[in-house]
Amino acid sequence: MARFVLAFAYYFYNAFVTGIPLYWVRHLYLRKVFGMRIGRGSSIHMGCFFTGGNIVIGRNSVVNRNCFLDGRIGIEIGDNASISSETCILSLGHDPQSPDFATTGGKVSIGDYTWTGMRTLILPGVRLGRGSVTGAGSVVTKSVDDYRIVAGNPARIIGRRTEDLRYNPKYAPYFDTDIQSGE
Repeated sequence: MARFVLAFAYYFYNAFVTGIPLYWVRHLYLRKVFGMRIGRGSSIHMGCFFTGGNIVIGRNSVVNRNCFLDGRIGIEIGDNASISSETCILSLGHDPQSPDFATTGGKVSIGDYTWTGMRTLILPGVRLGRGSVTGAGSVVTKSVDDYRIVAGNPARIIGRRTEDLRYNPKYAPYFDTDIQSGE
């Protein structure tokens, strides 16, 4: 019965709560029902789909619209990280050599000041180092060192990013728009 209740809690968030245009409501549900840790100044935008509550998000980080976060094994997102729209972060998959389709996976770690481009796919066990950037549409199959820029399928190093990073990507527009206060 407990598994049914948990499944319903995820269904309810993913089908209804994710569409509520109030950050505090979404954050409250994720914190209280799933025990997720969401740092001060961070924002989880509308349309994000969660499975597994083993997720920690640092301060001033953004998880933009329609992302998929698989926290069954674990996801850690650092401070001042920008996770672009439709990014998919997986912590669990299947062993293609297993005759029983056994699961395999590992915790995903996303460092401070990391920026994922739109529609990035991050596979289980990957670590994105501090200040790293993934190009839009990249498939990240292996860990990325600090301040590296990667792109492609599979993602390969295409450059190096400055280490002088001090921005705050805090981004919480009204409703499901790009309109923020003070614009």
